[in-house]
Amino acid sequence: MQESGDFLVCGIIGYVGKKRAIPVIIEGLETLEYRGYDSAGLAYLNQQNELKIIKEKGNIIELRKILDFNEESNIGIGHTRWATHGIPSKVNSHPHHVGNITLVHNGIIENYEELKKHELLKDYKFISSTDTEVVCALINSLYNKKKDLLKALEEANKVLIGSYALGILLDNDLAHIYIIKKDSPLIVGIGKNENFIASDVPAILKHTKNYILLNDNDIGIISKNDFKIYNKGKIVKKEILEFEWDLEASMKNGYEHFMLKEIYEQPKVVKQIINEYIKDNELINLPDLTKYKRIDIVGCGSAYHAGLIAKHLFEEYADTEINVAIASEYRYTKNFLDKDSLLIVISQSGETADTLASLRLVKEKGIDTLAIVNVVGSSIAREAKEVLYIKAGPEIAVATTKAYTAQVLLLSLLAFKTGIDKKLITSSDKTKVINEYNSLNKIIEEILEHCDECEKIAKKIYKHEDIFFLGRKVDYAITMEGSLKLKEISYIHSESYPSGELKHGTIALINKNTPVISVITDESIALKTISNIKETKARDSYSIILSSINMDNNKECYDELISIPKVHPLIEPILPVIYLQLIAYYVAKFNGCDIDKPRNLAKSVTVE
Repeated sequence: MQESGDFLVCGIIGYVGKKRAIPVIIEGLETLEYRGYDSAGLAYLNQQNELKIIKEKGNIIELRKILDFNEESNIGIGHTRWATHGIPSKVNSHPHHVGNITLVHNGIIENYEELKKHELLKDYKFISSTDTEVVCALINSLYNKKKDLLKALEEANKVLIGSYALGILLDNDLAHIYIIKKDSPLIVGIGKNENFIASDVPAILKHTKNYILLNDNDIGIISKNDFKIYNKGKIVKKEILEFEWDLEASMKNGYEHFMLKEIYEQPKVVKQIINEYIKDNELINLPDLTKYKRIDIVGCGSAYHAGLIAKHLFEEYADTEINVAIASEYRYTKNFLDKDSLLIVISQSGETADTLASLRLVKEKGIDTLAIVNVVGSSIAREAKEVLYIKAGPEIAVATTKAYTAQVLLLSLLAFKTGIDKKLITSSDKTKVINEYNSLNKIIEEILEHCDECEKIAKKIYKHEDIFFLGRKVDYAITMEGSLKLKEISYIHSESYPSGELKHGTIALINKNTPVISVITDESIALKTISNIKETKARDSYSIILSSINMDNNKECYDELISIPKVHPLIEPILPVIYLQLIAYYVAKFNGCDIDKPRNLAKSVTVE
C-alpha cells in the first residue's frame, strides 16, 4: 500500500455554511486520521472577519485542547500533515498564511526551490522549510498583481510543477473557499445551505453523501449555496455523485481497531465480489483477455503482492505470459509492450501516484489498460480503458486487509475466465471451481470463527526482533504479504524469502528460537519446502507452518501448525493470508502499537 520512495498524503477539509465551522473541520480531520499525519491545524474567519490560524504538532487531540469550539465562524479550512519538507513543527504545519492568502496543501511542489528565486518572490523572507509556504507566497503575489484570485490561480497553475490540492481562504472574504487540483485528490461535498472540500468522502459523510469529482487543473470557488468549477478559464459542468457507502461503514462498530473490523468484513466483501462477477454458475462482467499475448501487472506494496499471485494463476491456468512490477520502478524501465499486450494496474485508492504515472505512460503508447480499484471515480478508474471495481467498501486502517483479499479474488476470477475462454479448463472443472468460489465466503467465516491459534502464536513471538517467512512459488508471494503486514503495524524486522534461497545467505540469520513462518499450499514443491524448514529447525528456529497438506509425517519440522482448508489452487492463495493478517494484528496489539495508524505510513500515496 505504501510506495517506496514516495512522500505521503495529508488530509484536507474545508467548510462554508451555516454551522459552526470549527467542530465540522475538527470532526472531518479526525475522520481523515487514517491517512496518517504528524501535525494538524485549521484556519477560519470569525464573525468579526478576523482570520485565526491555530495549529499544533502531534495528534489532533493536542489541537482540540487549544480551540474554542463555541467561537462563531461559518467558514474555515483544516489540514493534517505528514512532513515532507521540514520536520514536524508548528511553523511547518498547515495552514500557511502570506499576505491575503491562507491555504492548505496536499502534494509536493518539485520546483519550489527555483520558485523562491522568482521575480515575484525575490523580496519575500521565508519562515518555514516547506514547499507550501512558497505556493502561498506565489499565489499572494499573483493576487496582488491580478486583483482576482481565480486569475491568480490560473497563473500559478502555469508555473507550479508537481502535485497539489489546495484549499484557500482570502482575507476579508467570509463567503468563499477557493480550490485548485492537480495530481492530488480533492472533492467538493454538496450539502443544503453548506458545501465542503475534502481529500476523501468519509470526511463529509456525517453531513452529506453528495459530491463532485475534480479533474486535474480544475479551479473552483465554493460558497454555501453554490460552486463554480473552471478549467482553462472556462466553466465546467460537474455531475453530482452520491457516495454508495454510508457513515456506518466508516465506523468501528464495536471492534477495537478498524483493521480487526476489516479483517472480519472479508467474508462479506468476498460474497459481494462473487455476486458481481458470477451469476447462474457463469462468469459475468469480466473482459475477454485472450487476445493479449502478454500482460504486465503493476502495483505498489500489497497491490504488487496481489499481482505476484496473479502471475502464478494466469501462467498456470490461462497459459498467459505475465510480468509483475513495482510501479515506482516500472515507469522508469524499458518495457516491451505492443498491440498484443495489456497493462493491469492495481490500486485500492485509485490515486496511487506511481501507479497512475505508469498507466499514463503506457496509454501514451496506445497500449490497452485495465484498472482494478476500490474507489469509484478515482483518477486511475477514470483514465484506464477498462475498470473493474473490487467493491470492498471504505478501508480505514492503513494496513490493507479486505482490499488486498478482494484484489486477489478478482485477479483469480480473471485468470479463471481467461483459462475458460482459451478452453484450457474443462466443463466439469469449471463447475467445480465455480461452486468453490460460491462457498468461499463461508470458508473464510469458518476460519475467522476458529482463529484462536493466531492470537496464541502471536503471544509466543511478539517480543522477537526478527521474524522470517519462507515459501516457494505462489506460497512465496503469499509470505511477502504476510511479512509486509507484520512489519507495517508491529515495527518488527521481518523478511520473506523463497525457501530455496535459504542456503544462499538467509540461514546465517537464523538463531535459537528465531520465528520462521512458512506457507505450504503447493503440493508439487511441498517436500522441498519442508526440507528447507528442517534446515532452520536444525538451528533451533521456532517453526510455524501454515499448510493445506497433511503434515502428520513431518511433525518434527514445526512447533506450531495451522491447518488451512483445502480448496482449488485458483482460490487457495486467499486463505493463508487471513491467518497471517490476524497474527500480525495480535503481534502489534501485544506490542502496544497504534495498529490503525502505524508510524511513518499513510493510507494513500499520491505524490512521487
